[in-house]
Amino acid sequence: MDLENQKRVKEFAEKFGAENLVVVLGASEGEASGLAAETVTNGDPTFAGPLTGVQLGLSVFHVCEPEIKNEVDEAIYDEQVGMMEMVLDVDDIISEMAPIREEFCKYL
Repeated sequence: MDLENQKRVKEFAEKFGAENLVVVLGASEGEASGLAAETVTNGDPTFAGPLTGVQLGLSVFHVCEPEIKNEVDEAIYDEQVGMMEMVLDVDDIISEMAPIREEFCKYL
C-alpha cells in the first residue's frame, strides 16, 4: 500500500472512527493483498509509511472474497470485477487475508 493511501486510511480512521470503516482491497495477488491487509490492521510492516506502528485493527477484505462479492449487485460485480476475478488466484488471496483478519482485526 503506497504512502498516500496509508495517509488517507489513517485520516479516515481518525475522522470516522476505525470501527466505522471497512477497507476493500483489489490487489492482483495474495501476497500483496496480505501486505496491505497487515498495514491497515497491525501497522506498516515495512516501517516506511504513516501507518508505521499504528495498529488500526480495521476490517479488511479483498473485493473477490465472498464477504464482499455477496454484498454487491451481481450485474455490477460482473461488470466491474468479473474479468479480473477470472485471472486471479482467489483461493491464494483468501488464504492470505483470513489469518490477518483473525489475528489483527478488532472490528468485524
